Amino acid sequence: MFSHITVGARDLERAGRFYDAVLFPLGLQRRAVQPDGGPAALCWVAPPAALPRFYVYSPFNGEPATAGNGAMVAFVAPSPDAVDAAHAAGLARGGSDEGPPGPRPHYGDGYYGAYLRDPDGNKVHVVHRADVQS
Repeated sequence: MFSHITVGARDLERAGRFYDAVLFPLGLQRRAVQPDGGPAALCWVAPPAALPRFYVYSPFNGEPATAGNGAMVAFVAPSPDAVDAAHAAGLARGGSDEGPPGPRPHYGDGYYGAYLRDPDGNKVHVVHRADVQS
């Protein structure tokens, strides 16, 4: 469905540490970004797939990165334990809690998720969907 999703960051090194910690329990790996004349960026994928990709960029216009009001990126977790691990890792790397890990039955049977914000204020959701994941 998606080619890629991007969020902005004011400090790519800090963002890299945060997302490496959050995305590792989900099976995502950082991928090298080839310089293309655009802004500096970091990228993660779920090998062996080349797409979709998740990017963190320094804004192209040179202005400070800001979090989108109402915007959120949701990552699929292979298990509830991976949701717990990703949430804890994000908090340990400077994220803030927006909703602790746990069942969210109002979203569906087997829905288990957690919410946090990255150090730049971008909202991140980590979810395991036993009702639709095989």
